[in-house]
Amino acid sequence: MDENTPLLELRELNLICSDGYHAIRDVSYEIGPGLLVGLIGPNGCGKTTMMRCINKTRDISSGDILIDGKSILSKSSKEIAKEIANVPAEFHIGFGLTVFETVMMGRYPYVSNMWWESAEDEVLVYNALKKFGVYDLREREFNMLSSGEQQRALIAKAYVQQPRLMLIDEPTSHLDMKYKLDVMEYLTAMVRKDMTILVAEHDLSLMARYCDLCIIMKKGKVIATGKPKDVITTELIQDVYGVSASVGLDDDNELYVLPKRYRLGKPRV
Repeated sequence: MDENTPLLELRELNLICSDGYHAIRDVSYEIGPGLLVGLIGPNGCGKTTMMRCINKTRDISSGDILIDGKSILSKSSKEIAKEIANVPAEFHIGFGLTVFETVMMGRYPYVSNMWWESAEDEVLVYNALKKFGVYDLREREFNMLSSGEQQRALIAKAYVQQPRLMLIDEPTSHLDMKYKLDVMEYLTAMVRKDMTILVAEHDLSLMARYCDLCIIMKKGKVIATGKPKDVITTELIQDVYGVSASVGLDDDNELYVLPKRYRLGKPRV
């Protein structure tokens, strides 16, 4: 593989739903390896839908999706799972799996025997449980964990897939301030020279602080791509969200976003 080949490339991606709604509109971009990338935009702009297209849980209408320069459109779900790991915003298990068993599910693409994992699989899972701070919870039922604990377990599950690309949808949506920072610190530490993480998130200040690159979406289109300090501006926030906001740098030269008021339409009561 050429070192200049993007890890992820989308070419003129379109998704038109059965009711005629054009959910993804001519989206094209490239992402290199070793990056934490923030996918930003209001509810309904297509962030989650685009992630589902990338991991082939939604069929696209036209275009192409490439990992390391090769199209994934003809690949099986097991082949894709070796390259792309997915951490959804909501994950429910209906049959009482423990944390250990949940994380072990991430090794599914590699197991040759349906019922038995190898010693290597167990080592990878135990190491991931320790890395993400859920080792002491390994015998607990996943559904009994707190939101923050569940999120860390799901990231561990994705981590043991050993993917080239990790897709994470709203990882901090149910977390308090401490756990928001914890999760983002984990994600930053996970990025490797041979793996990129794409995160859909609403907290612009978090994205500005932690991400190497931001992709901004509006109504199914990508309207800006670049470094956070270049693309997260008062003008962009007004255009994308219809919100007046202050954008500045704090004492550590970190970008912050302070929403001030909703500017479009009448005030809500």
